[in-house]
Amino acid sequence: MLSTPFVAGSPNWIDLGTPDRDGANAFYRGLFDWEFESAGEEFGGYGTYTLDGRKTGAVMQVEQAQAAWGIYFQVPDSEATVKTVEQAGGTLEFGPHDVGTLGRMTGFLDPMGARFAIWEPRDHPGLDVINEPNSFCWAELCTSDVPAAAGFYRRVFGWEINSAPYPGGTYTMAAPAGTGHEANFAGFVQVGADAAKYWLPYFEVDEADAAVAKVRQLGGTVVMEPTDLPGVGRIARATDPSGAPFSLIKSAMAAA
Repeated sequence: MLSTPFVAGSPNWIDLGTPDRDGANAFYRGLFDWEFESAGEEFGGYGTYTLDGRKTGAVMQVEQAQAAWGIYFQVPDSEATVKTVEQAGGTLEFGPHDVGTLGRMTGFLDPMGARFAIWEPRDHPGLDVINEPNSFCWAELCTSDVPAAAGFYRRVFGWEINSAPYPGGTYTMAAPAGTGHEANFAGFVQVGADAAKYWLPYFEVDEADAAVAKVRQLGGTVVMEPTDLPGVGRIARATDPSGAPFSLIKSAMAAA
């Protein structure tokens, strides 16, 4: 489960790249009650999503690219992390570069082809709200090689890797270095070699079925209908109107 203050290796920011920022703003406002706040022209149209004035993520306009959510992991030293990623078989896509006085950002591809990013915080520590309804609560990597992916991220971030029984097998999970399974914040899911590889955000909701109904009303697509996972919660998967995938969960812990 995500926790604050954020520590090295933990997810501390998410943002949406989309070819239709205005459409995304309307969709996520209707689904999660998020408001959009522009960061100003100097940030190229990048803007923040807020819930009751608290930062829940961000959005940016991208052209000729597949809409997708990006997940950022906190690091204390961007340059050192770049070296570790490349030594572990990952690929640098952009950065490191400063975002004003807010922090430093860098983007990568892991060895299986999934994009991820790092954030070295300065004035901007990351998300203001997590785990509450209508906020980010879990990250999941869809990858063609779970053991290799787990090994890569363990080398880069020092993650503690553990697993638990899951319908049809086991579910591999990650926690920050020096913690245990109670601090898990991410999981790994096996996909086919030809399938897309990507990090998927989960958003906590009050009711999964009601949230799925909203997705449809707002023009999104339901990929997986609400499904109960004992001890985990009720989960659904969807895409927004531009095709960015995400998951919804009414977690068992939140319900309790």
